[in-house]
Amino acid sequence: MSDNPAPVQKPRSFFEKLSEKLFHEHPETKEEFIEKLQDAHGKKILTDDAFHMIEGVLEVADLRADDLMVPRTEMQVIDISDDPMNWIKQVIAAGHSRFPVVDGDRDNVVGILLAKDLLKLFVDPNYKVSEHLRTPVFIPESKPVDILLKEFRLKRNHLALVVDEFGSVSGLITIEDVLEEIVGEIDDEFDVDQTANDIIQISPGKWRVKASTHIEEFNRHFETHFSDDHYETVGGLISDELEHVPHVGEVVIIGGYRFKVTKAVARKVQMLLVEKVEEPKPESVPEKTDEQNDSKD
Repeated sequence: MSDNPAPVQKPRSFFEKLSEKLFHEHPETKEEFIEKLQDAHGKKILTDDAFHMIEGVLEVADLRADDLMVPRTEMQVIDISDDPMNWIKQVIAAGHSRFPVVDGDRDNVVGILLAKDLLKLFVDPNYKVSEHLRTPVFIPESKPVDILLKEFRLKRNHLALVVDEFGSVSGLITIEDVLEEIVGEIDDEFDVDQTANDIIQISPGKWRVKASTHIEEFNRHFETHFSDDHYETVGGLISDELEHVPHVGEVVIIGGYRFKVTKAVARKVQMLLVEKVEEPKPESVPEKTDEQNDSKD
């Protein structure tokens, strides 16, 4: 009997297991795998939902926490020095279930407030909400998103603060942010009403437009003539113009309208601020006088 131990087999990756299930010939690279997925999708072997979810899983594996985080400037936080009754107003206005609680500065996060804990104030006005905050979780900007999702699930945590190399808070990320990259946008009772109009005027000359708005509808509303030969939605129009998936804050001017991305995830733009811009007027050429005409003769 041989004393040599049997070689330890390396666990198969998700990529390898999925390849076995879907294909007879295993793709050698991720690019080959995606090509085979697209081929299966084109032949209706995979449904649209299944294809986009697998595509989302593959993309998440390449993302870091700072790719999906809500930037520091857009974080909605509660200051522990405020009256807890004011916290209630903030929570109702924001509509989130969890909030970082800071002590004066956004770098000084002292805990995480669960909105449901504020309900106890209505039963017991002397309840000290500040004494029942959850312990904040801090992660580096470079944290791989797939690993973060696993930690969220195992530790039953839903929110993490993202910090840079100097320990300053640069943003926050939630489990919903990660899952939306895989399954698409998740609507909850506090999200923008998906049954509402795709185009809403918010002030004179400014509109909030869903990226999913069809080009035909946009043209009808704004009396524009954008082509829908290569894309069906306004989001597709913006992505085509920028030649990449738009990021929050990016601006592009097309056909006399200024489009600013106000909400987006790594895979698609979701909401736009649209403004009418003045077209530059061509410089007028002064008419020649009779004297000028005569001088040329």
